Amino acid sequence: MRALLRLLALLLALASPALAQETAALVSDRLEITGDTRLIATGNVEVFFKGRTLKASRIVYDQASDRLVIEGPILLTEASGQTVILASQADLAADLSEGLLISARMVLNRQLQLAANRIMRVDGRYTALDNVVASSCKVCAANPVPVWEIRARRVVHDQAERQLYFDHAQFRVAGIPVFYIPRLRMPDPTLDRATGFLQPSLRTTSELGTGLKFPYFIRIGDSRDLTITPYITTKNGRSVELRYRQAFATGGIEVTGAFSRDRILPGEDRGYLFATGHFDLPQGFGLDLKLQTVSDPAYLLDYGIMNTDRLDSRITIDRTRRNEYISGRVISFQTLRDDEDNTTIPSVVADLTFHRRFSLGPFGGEGGLRLQTHSHWRSSSSPLDPDGDDISDGRDMQRFSARIDWRRSLVLPAGIEATLLGEATADAYVISQDATYAGHKTRSHAAAGVELRWPWVKAASSGAVHVIEPVVQLVWAGSDGGGIPNEDSALVEFDEGNLFSLNRFPGSDAVELGRRANVGVTWTRHDPAGWTMGVTLGRVWREKDYAQFGPASGLAGESSDWLAGVNFTLANGYAIAGRATFDSDLNLSKAEARVSVNRDRLALATSMLWVVADPLYENRPDPIREFTFDAAWRATDQLTTRLSGSYDFEADRGTLAALGLEYRTDCLAVDVSLSRRFTSSTSVTPTTDFGLSFELIGISGTGTAGPARRCR
Repeated sequence: MRALLRLLALLLALASPALAQETAALVSDRLEITGDTRLIATGNVEVFFKGRTLKASRIVYDQASDRLVIEGPILLTEASGQTVILASQADLAADLSEGLLISARMVLNRQLQLAANRIMRVDGRYTALDNVVASSCKVCAANPVPVWEIRARRVVHDQAERQLYFDHAQFRVAGIPVFYIPRLRMPDPTLDRATGFLQPSLRTTSELGTGLKFPYFIRIGDSRDLTITPYITTKNGRSVELRYRQAFATGGIEVTGAFSRDRILPGEDRGYLFATGHFDLPQGFGLDLKLQTVSDPAYLLDYGIMNTDRLDSRITIDRTRRNEYISGRVISFQTLRDDEDNTTIPSVVADLTFHRRFSLGPFGGEGGLRLQTHSHWRSSSSPLDPDGDDISDGRDMQRFSARIDWRRSLVLPAGIEATLLGEATADAYVISQDATYAGHKTRSHAAAGVELRWPWVKAASSGAVHVIEPVVQLVWAGSDGGGIPNEDSALVEFDEGNLFSLNRFPGSDAVELGRRANVGVTWTRHDPAGWTMGVTLGRVWREKDYAQFGPASGLAGESSDWLAGVNFTLANGYAIAGRATFDSDLNLSKAEARVSVNRDRLALATSMLWVVADPLYENRPDPIREFTFDAAWRATDQLTTRLSGSYDFEADRGTLAALGLEYRTDCLAVDVSLSRRFTSSTSVTPTTDFGLSFELIGISGTGTAGPARRCR
């Protein structure tokens, strides 16, 4: 019995020698002891130990020689499943510090396979393989040549450091030698972070020429790393990109940036710096950090980093609970638009917000309290408006606000739902460097409403359910806006979400004035086949027009435009949504439509937007008429195509077109992209961009393996 227990312990040392004395379980068809020193287990032999499994057809332990002889097929699987060893036979020392496995194969992370004539175990840590072929590609009997492979005279796997060392390595593609490396070291696929080169990529643009990127990853420790990426182009572009990451006990930071010299802006230093961070603070608070800055407006587009026209850096501390939200933040803006000046936009914004929901006890319903302070500053000191945008170039503003709201719903006879709602706000402003509004201003505003909903439900014989719900909301609101300049509510949307709202302005500087009636009806059909359709039609009637809204909003006048919305969703991944605002003569002020498809092989998203010009309220002298689409089609299990673009009908030209192809198998991923940006300005010019990247699954990158090829 002692021999059996020792055998089991020794067998499990193959997975982890330090655990050699742990309890194990053995299952076999037959077990016999010959003499006092020889134990033989035959027939479907399996050994289990702490999740690890060893399978063989026959195991012989000779106590006299202190050797193990194992006959295959042999299969050893570690608890993590990341390392599997297969062999036809093995002769190992009892402590497994040395030994030999014949016709063996080692599989790492279910991807990289290393086949060898023999595998030798050394000191329980190293695994040496002779005459090795390494690949993660599936091979077939009819075509035994993998897409790529690394052949080497010898490979040593350091299990402690999780590194692979190749001697006289030769890289082959489709069996054809491509290059030779006398010595090669790489991390095994089970190691997530290791110092070394990452997958390269190629990028070609009409402005920079053709260039290669060779990222080099440096593991500084368990919690820090640095990636350095040189980028050299044929048009004398020179760049160094950096990414630094560090994890802390309560959060982490990531910093990215680049320094560049090129012919686009000769003699100038160009670059950018981005940083993000998040930390958990006591009492459930969180700290978020964000930094964005760039040397010039065109840099991010020229180097394919980001397509944006404004940058913001911010520090935020907040906490969200079931009935409470607390937030404090400071934001710094940097505009990249040609028609904006960083000295005349609010470049620094700071605010504090406390919002709490609560029950009103005997009054019933739910109430809310919001306290907020807000400040923004412009770097300009001019109190005048020389650019004619109705905003003084140096206007600075501070606001202190308090708002309380209440809402209670009741069910009346005949199933009518009645809701009483109201809100009251008080604001105090300090405005400086403004010839028109300078000084201290206060405003109080209140609004109350009664809302009646009468849902009608009908179940058809087909199983479909129809719901028709007419809604009438009567609102009483103050008529004094306080003469406050509107900085944070310039753009107003009129949609199904705010059709029945006491105030449609998104910010705090403006409040919706006067008595009005919000009227609408919705119809929804739920079909047993899985599709759903919803239609909304509504309008706002006012007692008086206070000229608060522009024509593009759809809310201008005593009677707003009609709002019509349609949503259609199918069970098989199709969805259509549309919304339009139009007057009684069917003249559109705004219309948009979206179509999306989400199928196994097809993903599609398209949108169409049409908005009238609104130079006075929205600072938009020209109408918007544009179409955008984004599609991806998986043509085969391995090949995916991508197509996206946008077209400006008002300018009668495309703004962006992009095409991409991705080929991904169990061992190889290739991504090709081509895009053209047609827009131009004083800082950017139309540009064509071509990109190429590839990844050898199992030995580079972190990509997911695709489907393996099929053997016929």
